[in-house]
Amino acid sequence: MASLAGSSISMQPRHALATSRVSGLKLVSFMNQGRSSLSYGLRLMPSRLRISCAAKPETVDKVCEIVRKQLAVPSEKPVTGDSKFAELGADSLDTVEIVMGLEEEFGITVEEDNAQNISTVLDAAELIDKLCGEKSA
Repeated sequence: MASLAGSSISMQPRHALATSRVSGLKLVSFMNQGRSSLSYGLRLMPSRLRISCAAKPETVDKVCEIVRKQLAVPSEKPVTGDSKFAELGADSLDTVEIVMGLEEEFGITVEEDNAQNISTVLDAAELIDKLCGEKSA
């Protein structure tokens, strides 16, 4: 028995699945005891549209420095825009202290509802760029 949901295929163990890729088109054949019973051509489609507003690289670098210092992250452990505070060992108090350090460094005020939406270095950098832009406008 096979089921098709979105772009995923799930099979029960008694069936085999053969696939090949031709110019972005994925050909799928369902095999039952060595005989081909069904064959489909599937196109991979994006599951959703993601819009992101990239922060300035210098802002991301400065946030990385502040986070590394605040959490005492060892120099051999990378801190990048994708780094999550929790994965770097931050608890909720550490996150509040990071936000306070960012406010002081960049001369901004982060509202509590915005602060709760920050979970990565990039989230913080994008918010900082946004708030700095609003401040200078």
